[in-house]
Amino acid sequence: MSEAVVTYNYLDEYLDELRSKGRYAFTLDEAKERFPVSDKALNQNLYRLKKKKKIVQVRKGFYTLLPAEYSHQGIIPVNMFIDDMMKALGKNYYVGLVSAAALHGAGHQQPMETFIITERPALRDIKNKKLKLNFFIKNEWNKEDVNEIKTEAGYMNVSSPELTALDLLYYAESIGMNRILTILEELVEAIRPTSLKKTAKYYSQTAAIQRLGYLLEVELENEKLAEILYRIIADRIGVNIPLMPGKDKIGETNPRWKIIRNVEIESDL
Repeated sequence: MSEAVVTYNYLDEYLDELRSKGRYAFTLDEAKERFPVSDKALNQNLYRLKKKKKIVQVRKGFYTLLPAEYSHQGIIPVNMFIDDMMKALGKNYYVGLVSAAALHGAGHQQPMETFIITERPALRDIKNKKLKLNFFIKNEWNKEDVNEIKTEAGYMNVSSPELTALDLLYYAESIGMNRILTILEELVEAIRPTSLKKTAKYYSQTAAIQRLGYLLEVELENEKLAEILYRIIADRIGVNIPLMPGKDKIGETNPRWKIIRNVEIESDL
């Protein structure tokens, strides 16, 4: 197939084809492989579609479609392209933290940004007027704690309620303790004791388990879930640690959890 026989609106037709297959994203490499045109011609055509607001460039070499119903937002929902994007990058990932909590019913604070846990090397956050993607790095996680959730464009990986709760305390400095407590108040409804025990048992960050246990027992008065965590880490708890990492270790110490209450916290609910 020569360049001469490629129709002028070949990319428009390609977008229609993707949409008919339930896909809302594509990579530059896919387009190059599909169409035998020069890089210059392809880039000009992509630029034309961007100007016409038919596609959006999310990051270098990765584009999403922009159907008419999303033209006002200027971008399709993240759940319609995140799996495609992470696969294109060849990275394991899951949607986590505040984003996962909202999906599990802790939606009092609907996030205007998306939180994604992935592996090294680190990805640069994507932040512009239409989109905020925050990437957090983790060395490992138990795949059984990540669920596949169906979306309009296939599936995406989302942390379980139990993994979400632990991760909130693992990344406490980035999330903020008041926000964490507010989320946990609603998220506990989705946490199952047996699943929490299993997830915490293989969770490598003892400090996160310690902080979560403290909040569950002292702030949320959920002794059942707190006791599950305490039994897992009782023989691992060492020196006193601050409730909020990165701040001075000044405050009253809880002798059971060995947590220094170095910040005053209150729920936003």
